[in-house]
Amino acid sequence: MRNRLRAKLAEGKVAIGAWVSIGSPDVSEILASAGLDFLIYDTEHSPLGLESIAHMMAAAGPDVTSVIRVAWNDHVLIKRALDIGAHCLLIPWVNNREEAEKAVKACRYPPKGIRGVAPRRASRYGLDYKEYLATADREVMAIVQIETVEAVRNVESILSVEGVDAYFVGPSDLSASMGLLGQPEAPLVLEAIEKVLEAGRRVKLPGGVQPANIDAANRWISKGFQIVPLGADSFILMNAVRDLVGKVKRPD
Repeated sequence: MRNRLRAKLAEGKVAIGAWVSIGSPDVSEILASAGLDFLIYDTEHSPLGLESIAHMMAAAGPDVTSVIRVAWNDHVLIKRALDIGAHCLLIPWVNNREEAEKAVKACRYPPKGIRGVAPRRASRYGLDYKEYLATADREVMAIVQIETVEAVRNVESILSVEGVDAYFVGPSDLSASMGLLGQPEAPLVLEAIEKVLEAGRRVKLPGGVQPANIDAANRWISKGFQIVPLGADSFILMNAVRDLVGKVKRPD
């Protein structure tokens, strides 16, 4: 296997993507055709199941990297997400070194980890079985999500865990953890995000963040974030329709 997102990040480039939460292969195909680098299929906060995601990933095609955010830092959930062909795992609620080590081990085959061996769709149903086993540990990305006060406090030890390939800051949960619910752009939250970015820079790990809007996306990119989803499919659809409705000139 070859992870296009990993290669892009290693070159120092910025990757732009979107969250997927609508369970339709048409949605992932449309988003993949729009020039995005990656799609994040969200199983933490959306109703998506792996059966639906497998069909959606197939519709999106090979040119867009498939990222699955699992519902929890659980080796069974991680194993199943990888076996349907995810190249990257976004693992939520990683708050300390031990939880980071747990996430990494779930993404790696023995002896480095505890991942079970049955890469179904990931190995093209057995056609690439040997090649997949030979390359998966190197190519699969374990991305830990930094989204609490505890995680920010422990960010140095989290990011220093061998096998953590990247990190992703979730400003909404982080702001809630800081007592600033619904204020992802509050000065104290932005200060905490900057602290995480600095920690990532010191250990030379690429980082991602969920921007509040396009201006925030450009600001974070200028500061050094490389993994930037522009929004979720449902919000993109809602905003596009509302914008069109607002431009209609109706007679009084």
